[in-house]
Amino acid sequence: MANFATETERRPWLPLPPWARGTLVTLSSIAVTMLGLLFVTFLIGRVMPIDPVLAIVGERATEEQYNAAYRELGLDRSLAVQFFYYVTDVLRGDFGTSLLTARDVSTDIARVFPATFELATIGIFFGCILGVPLGVIAAVRRGSWIDQIARVVALVGYSMPIFWLGLMGLLLFYGILGWVGGPGRQGIFYEDMIPSVTGMILLDSLIAGDWGAFRDAFSHIVLPAALLGYYSLAYISRMTRSFMLEQLSAEYVTTARVKGMSEWAVVWTHAFRNIRVQLITVIALSYANLLEGSVLTEIIFSWPGIGSYITTALLSADMNAVLGGTVVVGLVFICLNIFSDLLYKVFDPRSK
Repeated sequence: MANFATETERRPWLPLPPWARGTLVTLSSIAVTMLGLLFVTFLIGRVMPIDPVLAIVGERATEEQYNAAYRELGLDRSLAVQFFYYVTDVLRGDFGTSLLTARDVSTDIARVFPATFELATIGIFFGCILGVPLGVIAAVRRGSWIDQIARVVALVGYSMPIFWLGLMGLLLFYGILGWVGGPGRQGIFYEDMIPSVTGMILLDSLIAGDWGAFRDAFSHIVLPAALLGYYSLAYISRMTRSFMLEQLSAEYVTTARVKGMSEWAVVWTHAFRNIRVQLITVIALSYANLLEGSVLTEIIFSWPGIGSYITTALLSADMNAVLGGTVVVGLVFICLNIFSDLLYKVFDPRSK
């Protein structure tokens, strides 16, 4: 008689159901990735040509003061022990004290990250709401004037330095036309008037019910967010066009058209549905790049986000702040990858 043993009976070392094993594999992958991120940042802190002891005690410190600070930082221990304590500190949310602000780095990051999150979120919204339809229409009207415009828009977005676009935008829309607010998150009149609940000015002003502060904050964020949105639009529209061209040339699209299906249904119901998983990856990567790579935009617009925070800390040899910000940026990438995997299961039943 045939032996129809179940997989669990044949493999007693795998007692978990498939969904539990998948969750365990995912968590293990996250843990390994996080450990690798911490290892890289630890090495960066050790190979940088900056003496952390001198950054604390100063160049006029005596040898006794230098040695005391050296031992206090744990630099007299082996690298393995230093890495162990570094990992345990990070897991507790302790990134050390910033030399520049004399506050905990975790406190500084909690203060500046919402500004970058707010800016990047509005930017990726602009990029998606305009970039995806533009890429689809360009693919459907391949070779037409719409396609040419879409390709020029993408080319300009890739070619133009973002700092130059920012300066020109400030000159035109703020300096000449006066349509938007200037640098910073708020005008002088509304500075520190809104109680900080989430750290995001637009949301906090809505919570406080102050529409004047909301309009002022929106006038300041719209230009840098639109600039980042254009930067992501160029990438999203280009990739959407490429994905759609591949699908529109497939046999199932030809069959649907022969059967008399409307062009709208062919494009949006069939072709676009099959590129949603690919678009999730593109949008997630673009969003992560905005959160991590908006340094120049934040500097130009005096935006107090994590990009400008890390840059200022690096120029001031504040390695605790630099490494803390780097770890947070790495965590953002990991979290976005996890979120993308969850969306895969929603839009692609085959991945369940």
